[in-house]
Amino acid sequence: MATRKGAQQPAQSPADSHDLIRVHGARVNNLKDVSVELPKRRLTVFTGVSGSGKSSLVFGTVAAESQRLINETYSAFVQGFMPTLSRPEVDVLEGLTTAILVDQQRMGGDARSTVGTATDANAMLRILFSRLGKPYIGSPQAFSFNVPSVRASGAITVERGDRKAEKVSFTRTGGMCPRCEGLGTANDVDLTQLYDDGKSLHEGALTIPGYKPGGWNYRLYTESGLVDPDKPIRKYTKKELHDFLYHEPTRMKIAGINMTYEGLVLRLQKSMLTKDRESLQPHIREFVDRVATFTDCPECGGTRLSAAARSSKIGGVSIADACAMQISDLADWVRGLDEPSVGPLLTSLQQTLESFVEIGLGYLSLDRPSGTLSGGEAQRVKMIRHLGSSLTDVTYVFDEPTTGLHPHDIQRMNELLLRLRDKGNTVLVVEHKPETIAIADHVVDLGPGAGSAGGTVCFEGTVDGLRTSGTVTGRHFDDRASLKASVRKPTGALEIRGANAHNLRDVDVDIPLGLLTVVTGVAGSGKSSLVHGSIPAGAGVVSIDQSPIRGSRRSNPATYTGLLEPVRKAFAKANGVKPALFSANSEGACPTCNGLGVVYTDLAMMAGVATTCEDCEGRRFQAAVLELRLGGRDISEVLAMSVAEAEDFFAADEARTPAAHAVLKRLSDVGLGYLTIGQPLTTLSGGERQRLKLATHMADRGGVYVLDEPTAGLHLADVEQLLGLLDRLVDSGKSVIVVEHHQAVMAHADWIIDLGPGAGHDGGRIVFEGTPADLVASRSTLTGRHLAEYVGA
Repeated sequence: MATRKGAQQPAQSPADSHDLIRVHGARVNNLKDVSVELPKRRLTVFTGVSGSGKSSLVFGTVAAESQRLINETYSAFVQGFMPTLSRPEVDVLEGLTTAILVDQQRMGGDARSTVGTATDANAMLRILFSRLGKPYIGSPQAFSFNVPSVRASGAITVERGDRKAEKVSFTRTGGMCPRCEGLGTANDVDLTQLYDDGKSLHEGALTIPGYKPGGWNYRLYTESGLVDPDKPIRKYTKKELHDFLYHEPTRMKIAGINMTYEGLVLRLQKSMLTKDRESLQPHIREFVDRVATFTDCPECGGTRLSAAARSSKIGGVSIADACAMQISDLADWVRGLDEPSVGPLLTSLQQTLESFVEIGLGYLSLDRPSGTLSGGEAQRVKMIRHLGSSLTDVTYVFDEPTTGLHPHDIQRMNELLLRLRDKGNTVLVVEHKPETIAIADHVVDLGPGAGSAGGTVCFEGTVDGLRTSGTVTGRHFDDRASLKASVRKPTGALEIRGANAHNLRDVDVDIPLGLLTVVTGVAGSGKSSLVHGSIPAGAGVVSIDQSPIRGSRRSNPATYTGLLEPVRKAFAKANGVKPALFSANSEGACPTCNGLGVVYTDLAMMAGVATTCEDCEGRRFQAAVLELRLGGRDISEVLAMSVAEAEDFFAADEARTPAAHAVLKRLSDVGLGYLTIGQPLTTLSGGERQRLKLATHMADRGGVYVLDEPTAGLHLADVEQLLGLLDRLVDSGKSVIVVEHHQAVMAHADWIIDLGPGAGHDGGRIVFEGTPADLVASRSTLTGRHLAEYVGA
């Protein structure tokens, strides 16, 4: 087993069971009785093609069981408030230590969450200003935009020993801006998008998603007694309109049930308009974009804070000013404060801020909404609190920590992973980038393929052993793309003038059309701001960003891509029945399991049990529906097919099912031929979900495709297939613009636009425009130097 410089030598032989995490007989998802022995206090990297079982082994088995065992140490009462976790399907799991997951799940879901609140930085700043700020305005909560300016006032009875009880008055004051309630934005609601004022409520006037006549949301207004449900809304009196739209919350009985009535606009603000946009379902997000216009709050200027909180300053800097600073600048400001009375606080705050800089996030500000961070940025923010931890012998689990990182930044990430290891921790990393695989002490390569063709250990050992192992990863480990001998000629240009979104500095650039154009630069240099913030969306532009796919366990590739619709119609036509019978979410669902295929039994504080439905045997449909066939197969058998199998199945009848065949062809083109078309979206890896989105958008009739890091989650062997797909898009007359760090994609580009030279206010400028060959020849930028090294120039 290889060791690296600075590694702590194990106290005992690696063969000692105390120095190993032993996994025997793991069968989570597609794992096929996998057995591995992972060395503790070492850096182990898990490799393999997307969907080979890496996450199932690391997250679904090792980390999941560690978390479950920790939860079991709490009392039954406490466990009742915690998520219930079932034991992974594995025969033996020994040698586990406390696992800390640092994954790419996006942060937020709440519009009040910022980078500062998601870490300890805001809490420490609030204490700092409550101690040093002039004028003094109160405790730390006086600087919190999540605490109302007057939260509560009244009196409580206090026992004074043997003396008579006294009533003591109190008032709690927070720092929330009263106008925007700490959100920083004001929204102007277009009432015409909420209802048809020519109709009455009973005639279905409301046009809001989820507000259907007869539903509880609707009955709240028709049965409140405050408005006439049979009168057209345009004929409401002034009082009726106010009660309908802006009435303060009040308790009342609707159909005998206690409910809270409040004006429609107030209700929508709480349920939709104040939520993090990315957390909303797509149809809700579309409604919100249509109904509301968001601007900075005119009272607090978007700072979220009350006038009192903004008035207290340290050396002329308010807490709003501090949170708006680039974190690297804020670290310098804190370093310049010399106040012994708060010395420990300043030291801790400075360490936290310097961790941001060290991890490559110094370009962020503490007031940045956490929901706007990319998956890679979110993962690195989560790392902040662990870098200074004194804990040792912990198992840290990372999910592709290099996602979103420029080659220049990957070296810093590698150093952080090694530092965690060298403190005596076990570090498990799922990763595709050869730069990070290369620093591993131990490598576990899964495969050989994906889905049902994966789930086995193809190699376990050192990096040098991987190189000569003959596995897919080993064969491609030292792959290096070469520059193209010739590049395409542009057919036009997309002009961007004066772009100044975020850190862009009045950028003027012409993005050539008819080419494969790659926009690159270090993290935070302004790439996404230029591409997503400056290219006009609308007709002809198809933008595929990193927002996650949303869907329940009922959602699958067939429903997400629209494939199920032509499949249902084909079954219906062949059998002379309604298409709804072939939906497990509609009329054809098994009544026992409601179309889920499993029956869930809630065991309160213990993990619930999911058992296969006895009536449908897990096939999700009624028995009568399963007797109806298409080409000799029933609907459950078709949904159990892989994309490749389904493509062959429908190819035999392509003339009658062209829509189904077209969707399946696109899924194959993006490398998802192995995917089962009926498997839940929740079981897909990050790379699979990204490519599923790409396949879906390939059906859009756009002339310009904008992709945001399409190599995220892709194995070395899959990148070549992606490049072939991008070539086919361009050769078909499309213009493809890709935000990307992967050198193979840069080398394959026709044109490169490089932003920088640094991140945050040190970036935001075009530092190079031209062909990859010119970039390599000039070596004038960080990107150019790394690309030259990559292609061996």
